[in-house]
Amino acid sequence: MRAEELRAVQAPLKERYRGDPEAAVVTLSASGEIGEGISCSVRTGSALSRAGLHPASGGDGTLLCSGDMLLEALVACAGVTLRAVCTSLAIPLEGGTVSAEGDLDFRGTLGVSKEAPVGFRAIRLHFDLVSDADATDLDAALRLTERYCVVLQTIRSSPETTASYRTLGGVS
Repeated sequence: MRAEELRAVQAPLKERYRGDPEAAVVTLSASGEIGEGISCSVRTGSALSRAGLHPASGGDGTLLCSGDMLLEALVACAGVTLRAVCTSLAIPLEGGTVSAEGDLDFRGTLGVSKEAPVGFRAIRLHFDLVSDADATDLDAALRLTERYCVVLQTIRSSPETTASYRTLGGVS
């Protein structure tokens, strides 16, 4: 896709959202089914992903780890955002890779230590780019990618999050 094609697709959306800010608010959702053993199946587009415990917390390594899935979502979002930014600004980008790694101290999630955090204590996002663009343009692309990547900004801003439950009946 070229810059003018991207602008043509996005222009009517931007105009609509300027005139009707509420139209820009979309609720995304995900759901899963609690499964056999210690697992949860989540539909991701047309595929079904089955998540379970990481080996460092007792899993056998055959199921997806939710922490890996979070990093995968970050990589996907950052890659799409970088490509859109480069396209929009006509910064040449032939391709490349996006990677993310994060440090977890499993003592936290296993309740071994109250001092150990539950969750990632550090996440590193990295791009290896195939581009003839100069450093100034690539710096701008990275800065804008950080600014507009939904998953990255969500991780950084820690939005208000709630948890609740309801019972659907039980087994007699």
